[in-house]
Amino acid sequence: MTDRLAGKIAIVTGGGRGIGEGITQRFAEEGARIAIVQRNSPPERILNDQVIYVKADISNSQDIAAAVQTVVERFGGLDILVNNAGIMFEKTVEEMTEADWDEMMDINLKAPFLLTKSAIPHFRKRGGGSIINIGSVEGLASNPKHPAYSASKAGIHGFTAAVAVDHGHEGIRCNAIAPGWINSDLTNIYLDSMADSARVRRELLTMHPVGRLGDPRDVGNLAVWLGSDESAFVTGQVHVIDGGRTKKLPNPNFGTVTAAG
Repeated sequence: MTDRLAGKIAIVTGGGRGIGEGITQRFAEEGARIAIVQRNSPPERILNDQVIYVKADISNSQDIAAAVQTVVERFGGLDILVNNAGIMFEKTVEEMTEADWDEMMDINLKAPFLLTKSAIPHFRKRGGGSIINIGSVEGLASNPKHPAYSASKAGIHGFTAAVAVDHGHEGIRCNAIAPGWINSDLTNIYLDSMADSARVRRELLTMHPVGRLGDPRDVGNLAVWLGSDESAFVTGQVHVIDGGRTKKLPNPNFGTVTAAG
């Protein structure tokens, strides 16, 4: 531990599981005080004097404003906001309803807007702050049946740039992290649901130059840097963390190819 976040106060939405838990763990190890803001209680093992839980439905604007105010009252201010909570479903444009689309945008795009809006006045009182939005490599490209999800994450990337431009002069930075495949309970449930999950897992590994999937703590490590003063000149950027997956071209099975010359 290096205490890079000593004295910092952070909100992590959805900080009780998956990527959010990895961020919460790393923030705590680096000396921050963290409020996990989400609808359901996180595991008790996560909570202590340094990590608290604030219940909120992040699809509800009143809940969001109340949660941010509660954190400020409990900890005395706010320095970092991590907009991590999100949902994903698989439906084509034809398959999804208008309600499906609205739900995706409410959680993945509108909630970060409302949280950021509530947090900025408190950042201003502290002389600055860091907003970290969890986007996705699917904000840059897309998998099948993900039009709503990809649209929401591309929106987060654009929102990140706009907030950085508007509030940089106040010392308020805004960056996005775009994860690829990250090991989590939800990932494992998804992979285990497939007919040949062992084959799918093997193929997933070959897609990644580093030879493994990501860990929530990998994302947490990047979030620590973005939340710390070490990244003071970094804002408005989308930081891809995917083990090189999006840089590796697919390798068609051409059989044995002999180089000419």
